[in-house]
Amino acid sequence: MDEAVNEPRRGSARWWDERYAAAELLWSVEPNRFVVEECSALAPGRALDLACGEGRNALWLAGRGWQVTAVDFSTAALDKARALGEQSGAHVDWVEADVSDWLARGSTDLYNLVVLAYLQVHGAERRQVLAAAAGVTAPGGSLLVVAHDLRNLTEGTGGPQDPDLLWTVQEVTRPGFTPARTEVAARPVDGPVERATAWDTVVRLVGDS
Repeated sequence: MDEAVNEPRRGSARWWDERYAAAELLWSVEPNRFVVEECSALAPGRALDLACGEGRNALWLAGRGWQVTAVDFSTAALDKARALGEQSGAHVDWVEADVSDWLARGSTDLYNLVVLAYLQVHGAERRQVLAAAAGVTAPGGSLLVVAHDLRNLTEGTGGPQDPDLLWTVQEVTRPGFTPARTEVAARPVDGPVERATAWDTVVRLVGDS
């Protein structure tokens, strides 16, 4: 039998489970630098972390007094997130679900902060997720997107090599929100020999009251 038949589809929950299981921590335990930059001055409230992975941003927010719901479809990632939460004493409501499916259920809850950090889905699904994330952002609340930018494909390092998985600042900005930050931001990356640069979409929008 062809072994490729049993290989998980790239980007599927099983594919991510295998990636997370292959390393003690796939990402740093520290929160993303852009999440810290954009959220440190925000007053704590209700936060939603979509595609939370191993929970580094959710746990950082919880440690700063936020009431956090964190969603991801990878069992392996959430197992690590829960363990880290137990170690730190930070409480997060962990939800194992596909982000698109979870948002499509039509939650009536509103959040003072919605974080989408490095969500890797194709264009049509990305637009649906973004619209739904905007829909659960409370008036006056922040919608923060941090993602691999399209510029990274030709000028940066790492990240997906499929342009349909890469974001742009323009696609994130939307009616009903005031931009607080819209930037293609440089992110230093340690390489085997020297530091390289990755390019990220960093957009924080504030819902109009």
